[in-house]
Amino acid sequence: MEGTTGADGANADGNYPGDDDVRDDFELAGVPDAFQRLWTPHRMAYIKGGQSQFKDKDCPFCVAPSRTDEESLIVHRGTYAYVILNLFPYNPGHLLICPYRHVPDYTDVDTAETIEIAELTQTAMRVLREVAKATGFNLGMNQGITGGAGIAAHLHQHVVPRWGGDGNFLPIIAQTKAITQTLDEVRTQMADAWPQPSGVAPSGEKTGQAGGTDAE
Repeated sequence: MEGTTGADGANADGNYPGDDDVRDDFELAGVPDAFQRLWTPHRMAYIKGGQSQFKDKDCPFCVAPSRTDEESLIVHRGTYAYVILNLFPYNPGHLLICPYRHVPDYTDVDTAETIEIAELTQTAMRVLREVAKATGFNLGMNQGITGGAGIAAHLHQHVVPRWGGDGNFLPIIAQTKAITQTLDEVRTQMADAWPQPSGVAPSGEKTGQAGGTDAE
């Protein structure tokens, strides 16, 4: 009978009282709230093991050094490692220190690579203090998929500049970061300020090792 409800409160047609008030144009029921949602179903392939698809020949951190500095957003090339801007920065000037070799774990780098990664990290901090007036930093390596590494197959260290108040309501409430400069502008500023040997162009030139083994 019309108007009767079942034990669970639903009408005879399966609807619940009040459904029509929150039903959208697609005839789907839901309760609106204050949150915006960025649907990223493509990430599921990554979560289910997509990282294992990255090999030396197509790893973005192996491929990057084979391109120009501008194309790859490389700030500086060393002998065993290089400095590159993060394509998805937590803060403006978020850098990654990457060995050229395609190795996944911090225990895989040799002494020379370890020393240069440390030296590049220190220089990155000095340059960010000079160029961006950073007042603090987060440094770290996410090791392994379970450790949160975006590309676990190729080691990379994060250098994230920090300022007072940069963790405001936007990232906390809206899950949104406001980046005030384009990546190419940040790369140019960082590259120009990076200490260079005499006679070496500050940006746009390939110096040091050309790239990875077969070259994210």
